[in-house]
Amino acid sequence: MSKELLVRPKDDRDILTILESELDFLEKGGYGRSVKTPWLPSSVFQDSPSCFCFPFHDHNDACRLMQFVPPQRRGEVLPCHHIPLNETGETVALLEYVGNQRETEDLVKTWLREKIAELQRERAETGISMA
Repeated sequence: MSKELLVRPKDDRDILTILESELDFLEKGGYGRSVKTPWLPSSVFQDSPSCFCFPFHDHNDACRLMQFVPPQRRGEVLPCHHIPLNETGETVALLEYVGNQRETEDLVKTWLREKIAELQRERAETGISMA
């Protein structure tokens, strides 16, 4: 099937819901090896049910995580892999390169919890609900 025939669905989900879903997926072992392709490692964010970009491979206009990607990294093939996850700037791209899946998942869990708490605080202060 050619990419031109695929119609990308509009992802209008609430970002807080997406982050909570991603954390739930991760905590339930969602990035473990696939039964169908156990020889391939899973890729954080990309192989998640929250990623609407696959199979389009054009993340710049669709990725709901783009707001967390530094502007200079938004042109990357997987921009979400360049989100700074901590104060030292470690990213999924860096951690997957060195091959430490456990450390990657732990750092992403921490980042997700922090972003979720931050969004919940902001919404509580402004009175915005998740409707």
